[in-house]
Amino acid sequence: MPQQVSVSRKIPLHMLRLTDIKLPLDHAESALTDAILARLGIAADELGGYTVAKRSYDARKRGAIVLIYSVDVETPREADLLQRLQLDAGAAAPARGDNGKPLHNVMPTPDTSYKFVAKAPATMPLRPIVIGMGPCGLFAGLVLAQMGFRPIILERGKAVRERTVDTFGLWRRKVLNPESNVQFGEGGAGTFSDGKLHSQIGDKLHHGRKVLREFVLAGAPEEIEYVSKPHIGTFRLVSMVEHMRATIESLGGEIRFSSRVDDVLIETDAAGHRHVRGVTLATGEELRADHVVMALGHSARDTFAMLHERGVFLEAKPFSIGFRIEHPQSLIDQARFGPQAGHPLLGAADYKLVHHCRNGRSVYSFCMCPGGTVVAAASEPGRVVTNGMSQYSRNERNANAGIVVGIAPEDYAAYGEGPLAGVALQRHWESHAFVLGGGEYEAPGQLVGDFLRDRPSREFGAVLPSYTPGVRLGDLGQSLPDYAIAAIREALPAFDKQIKGFAMHDAVLTGVETRTSSPLRITRGGDGYSVNTRGLFPAGEGAGYAGGILSAGVDGIKTAEAVAMSILAGVARAA
Repeated sequence: MPQQVSVSRKIPLHMLRLTDIKLPLDHAESALTDAILARLGIAADELGGYTVAKRSYDARKRGAIVLIYSVDVETPREADLLQRLQLDAGAAAPARGDNGKPLHNVMPTPDTSYKFVAKAPATMPLRPIVIGMGPCGLFAGLVLAQMGFRPIILERGKAVRERTVDTFGLWRRKVLNPESNVQFGEGGAGTFSDGKLHSQIGDKLHHGRKVLREFVLAGAPEEIEYVSKPHIGTFRLVSMVEHMRATIESLGGEIRFSSRVDDVLIETDAAGHRHVRGVTLATGEELRADHVVMALGHSARDTFAMLHERGVFLEAKPFSIGFRIEHPQSLIDQARFGPQAGHPLLGAADYKLVHHCRNGRSVYSFCMCPGGTVVAAASEPGRVVTNGMSQYSRNERNANAGIVVGIAPEDYAAYGEGPLAGVALQRHWESHAFVLGGGEYEAPGQLVGDFLRDRPSREFGAVLPSYTPGVRLGDLGQSLPDYAIAAIREALPAFDKQIKGFAMHDAVLTGVETRTSSPLRITRGGDGYSVNTRGLFPAGEGAGYAGGILSAGVDGIKTAEAVAMSILAGVARAA
């Protein structure tokens, strides 16, 4: 019997990729091999091995869930089958196997290996600087280091384990460290999340594969390279981030924690072009650099304000605000999987919901965390912010997700003018939530049934909230703008039609969710620079170019490539 090869092995040239192989959820171990042989019309001794490239499931028919595979196949018949495919590619009839059946969904395996775009010159006048060590900054620094550019990475927060202690300080003792929390520190906000590693970004160059491969090398389970919705969880992310830090340092990179950047040094040349020349740290130390990556998280509000004061072009962008909602995970499992709920290959069920409201707003589920907890995500004193988190096991009793309403720059006018108006809106409602929660970082909450009936909640029912430091029940009707409250009240019954029980009376809403994405964009051009400041490379979620761990990592890779090409071009000009 042919052996399944490891998902981590290098794909040989001329392997065949077979897609859309559907098998029952509890199929026999040999069923996938049999399906491959049938698809290609070859004998068992002609199959050398295969790699599962992707495994997903179709749960549209509860009780009859099927697994869907894509596999990369190695066989001595590769050349023959490829030639047949190529010869028949433009023919009216499809290519056929030896059994006479069409070779549907068979193609050459694509080359998804990462290829470095540059190699650092023997001498460089100045090293590149990366500001921020979330997923974007981490991958920008890693790829620059792998190309030999020896970057300096500046992180305002602490190393990930020290940062975890500070984060628990808010969750368990109601003590907030503004420089070390869910938002700031090694690993970024994604460290305290579900560790989701899927995205809807276009990725023709397979940068996402590079992200997943580096995570596996850092200790992530190999399954993240082939399951359709991979996730890692917080505890695994901690050790992975440490491993990647060690890799960067071993390649000559330098990482400085507790190093907040308070200013950027900008010069204007005779032609009127602005150029970055370095940064100033909170300690007063100046670091010279002609290439600075701004891999800020979406909560670096003081840095946004500094960039605005220095004339770097910023523009307001849409984002979303709302609440966290919690249900029993068993309710979501049953609604999605029916009698097959609890199957080990399915795990805890997730969902993705959207409703277009009569008032023109859209309400949707955001950052759904199966079997997880709602966490305190504030980064400024006197404000309450919620987010969601899961461990790899996803075995907590509640499911949670953001239920959020899309807002646009025209909604920010009541809170301020210019590109920072969205930040002012966030701060307003986060401060209000702090007051509603009692002023000690407890969050305001309400049962869904009471929220829909516009009456305060007095006591919890079957669902107990997971947010710590705690939830204070009351009335959330005044915790967000009226249009947002009206939209969420309309959306919850609509979601109940898709997931029975979603609008159950005892489900808990916890406020407020305001950090769904950056409220502004640090606009960049096609060369990766800021549109009005050369050498300044805005990147990642805080700059408005990513949303989640995977897309932020991909943007970090792209930005590292842009920096490398810019450095080489500068060296060539100097020569």
